[in-house]
Amino acid sequence: MIRVLLADDEAMIRAGVAAILGSDPGIEVVAEAGDGAEAVELVRAHRPDVAVLDIRMPRLDGLSAAVEIRGLAPATAVVMLTTFDEDEYVMRALGEGASGFMLKAADPRELIFGVKAVAEGAAYLSPRIAQRVIAKMGAAGFDRPTPEKERIAGLTPREREVLGLLGEGLSNYEIGKRLFMSEGTVKGHMTAIFTRLGIRNRVQAAVLAYEAGLVARP
Repeated sequence: MIRVLLADDEAMIRAGVAAILGSDPGIEVVAEAGDGAEAVELVRAHRPDVAVLDIRMPRLDGLSAAVEIRGLAPATAVVMLTTFDEDEYVMRALGEGASGFMLKAADPRELIFGVKAVAEGAAYLSPRIAQRVIAKMGAAGFDRPTPEKERIAGLTPREREVLGLLGEGLSNYEIGKRLFMSEGTVKGHMTAIFTRLGIRNRVQAAVLAYEAGLVARP
């Protein structure tokens, strides 16, 4: 069971997010906070696996709360969940130790997937903002012992299509619709791609797709 703390100053948003997360039998929302300061205290009390934080909150904003939580409970992964996707917020959140950055407007399934990913030690970015992070971070986040085009040469044509669409910021569901395949089939391709390329998460995959020329540069 993944134990989650949820912090947002809007009660209705908290209720909606809690309902989405609670719909998965493997996730339990153990505490809810109305501001960043309360979130820090609840992390101290509950030691959740994941803390899902809004960015703009009273008393202590989500980014500042993330810093305190990372120092207080290093085992608690932090995910920023917000309506704001400005580059400054994204880069600051990742720079201060957040494991994920997700948008409230995203598909609810992405929220569940992202929480599970960070709980397992991976990083996760909402697909809609992944491409923007690529341009700023480049491929510094992982080793590339061979040129990018050589790395993807071992992929099948279909796997390269899937990787390219991931790099464009599409979710598994959207990739499936584009390529006329089930979401389960897309996930199977993702597993094969990650294994063959030796990468751990969608951010690394999107960076590689971008650098290998599968995604048009902005």
